[in-house]
Amino acid sequence: MSNFQTDIRFLKGVGEKRAQHLYSLGIDTIGALLRYFPRGYEDFSDIRQIFDCSADEKVCVKARIITPITEHKIRSNMTLYKFKISDSTAYMQVTIFNSKYLVAKLHEGSEYLFAGKIAQGKFGLEMSSPEIREVGDTGILPVYPASKNMTSSAITKLVKTALQNCEIEDILPDSIRAAYKLCNLRDAIHNIHFPKSPEALEMAKKHLVFEELFVLRTGLMLLKNKRKIQSQFVFNTDYTDEYINSLPFEMTTAQKRVIAECVRDMASGKIMNRLVQGDVGCGKTAVAAALMYHTARQGFQAAIMAPTEILAEQHYKNLCESLKNTGIECVLLTGSLKKSEKQKAKDLLSSGKAQIAVGTHALISGDVEFSALALVITDEQHRFGVVQRGDLSAKGTHPHTLVMSATPIPRTLGLIIYGDLNISIIDEYPRGRQKIENYCVESSLRARVFGYIKKHLDEGRQGYIVCPMVEENEEINIKSAEQYFAEIQDGEFKNYRVGLLHGKMKPKDKDAVMRAFKNGEIQLLVCTTVIEVGIDVPNAAIMVIENAERFGLSQLHQLRGRIGRGQYKSTCIFISDFTKGTTADRLRVIKENTDGFKIADEDLRLRGPGDFLGSRQHGLPQLKIADIYADNDIMRLASMAAATLLERDPKLTEPNNANLRKEIILMYKKLHEN
Repeated sequence: MSNFQTDIRFLKGVGEKRAQHLYSLGIDTIGALLRYFPRGYEDFSDIRQIFDCSADEKVCVKARIITPITEHKIRSNMTLYKFKISDSTAYMQVTIFNSKYLVAKLHEGSEYLFAGKIAQGKFGLEMSSPEIREVGDTGILPVYPASKNMTSSAITKLVKTALQNCEIEDILPDSIRAAYKLCNLRDAIHNIHFPKSPEALEMAKKHLVFEELFVLRTGLMLLKNKRKIQSQFVFNTDYTDEYINSLPFEMTTAQKRVIAECVRDMASGKIMNRLVQGDVGCGKTAVAAALMYHTARQGFQAAIMAPTEILAEQHYKNLCESLKNTGIECVLLTGSLKKSEKQKAKDLLSSGKAQIAVGTHALISGDVEFSALALVITDEQHRFGVVQRGDLSAKGTHPHTLVMSATPIPRTLGLIIYGDLNISIIDEYPRGRQKIENYCVESSLRARVFGYIKKHLDEGRQGYIVCPMVEENEEINIKSAEQYFAEIQDGEFKNYRVGLLHGKMKPKDKDAVMRAFKNGEIQLLVCTTVIEVGIDVPNAAIMVIENAERFGLSQLHQLRGRIGRGQYKSTCIFISDFTKGTTADRLRVIKENTDGFKIADEDLRLRGPGDFLGSRQHGLPQLKIADIYADNDIMRLASMAAATLLERDPKLTEPNNANLRKEIILMYKKLHEN
């Protein structure tokens, strides 16, 4: 809006050098500065006298520095600065840690505001690491995420300058603000940085949280509506029954229902954009295979993109097996293939001789061409963003799109991640899936755990031991998978066939290990999370997860899904020495629950959306102020408001919606740039 997009270096008081420090904080424009929200606040409005202060209180005092500031080097990376302050009633000791640049601005004899927690020291009251302000800086003042080169107080001054010089126009239409009793954007931004009162701060937060979620939901709904366009691939004949009847097992009612929903979409004349979501082992891959067969029988091509080579290879092998004697050609395309193998696959796809392509990101490289791509499928969707699946779709002319996720996503989060898709859920397990027994034990019981593994191996079963790291980390007492493997192979399990699998191995070595494990040549597989997806060994009946506290709940659930896939009773043992606090609560959730959606919801509540999604893997804007879990109610209201607005103005062409349209365009432009 207005000069929100002006480069930050043109703001008065910034310049080239300071701009570099701001860029490192993610502040590249004046608008980004104004939306660089405080991480907290210090209340400098209620000034107390030192005499009236007590230990354990958080207070603000106005006092003068009455002694020289002394420097005390505790160790090489720790320096303390100490001095005394006094007002007209008493004095107090102040300690500052490792802040030479802050101390340089303080002067003996000068008066400042000091805000912080009081402690009872040996010689009276003390305050450590207080927030220090000039005497004129009263009120509720912001504390920003800062850096060595850009302090919170420096950011405060720049924000004040920006507020004085920047025009702030509302993004939300007037009708939305009125309907949901929201203040205007100028007041919201002023009060989020410099609140006039606690009530004004709450009003500012309400507006900004609503606006952030509303813009995101409106953008995703627009994207969804945009995709409701005519399809050139209208499949009136249903071939899925042919595939289903050829399988050596009976599909579940849920699988058949989801296939029918997809077939209906593909016959509707509109492009299918559907998410198939379901728990570990519910049979999503068989659904995808049926739809790819359905597409190939119409005379067109289908492609499935997996996040890892292991999973892509697994899909390829299963498809080749199930498509035997059908005349349908399937090719594999991954980064590790030889150049000649890649070229052969590309030639078969561009000529139309291959009807199905299975691969990784290699499928979206520039030189891959399809002759008639009618269906694209992305597997493990939480690892691909909106943009990436759009790149695969761009290989055809508006193909049908199917997205699969084996990681159940809480509904609240799903509204954001999958806001541009229709959703189908497979809520039934294939017949024969075994219920898994779960135990949480401390590492002191590892010998007993090993004995339990041996019992299973002696009975002819196989098992996994999952380690969270590949290489030794000296700072954290966790054995690497390689060291762990070496120790048990020569020790506890020297009489057993033990294998090692981790992500840093060459693809051909991984494949050899996986094949040996699947064929029963390896009894016990020591591995990392590389087995989270892609390995299906019905004979595997026991899994032990070391340092279980280092995994997310949904990841633990994914790993656990590798067992219980056959006719044998299965057991998963989580080893962790964290027996109290949030960590213990998380492990209790995984121990007591087998419903992936409930586990995912708890994971989101306990860890927050950032950790739940991983390092920005979802390809959506990072929320600056909204909290997906805490702001669930506002998310619901924002979604309702977005739907109502788009019903009235489907393309946001009305003048009142011009700023909202600009903001949405800018949001998706940034996504593509990233």
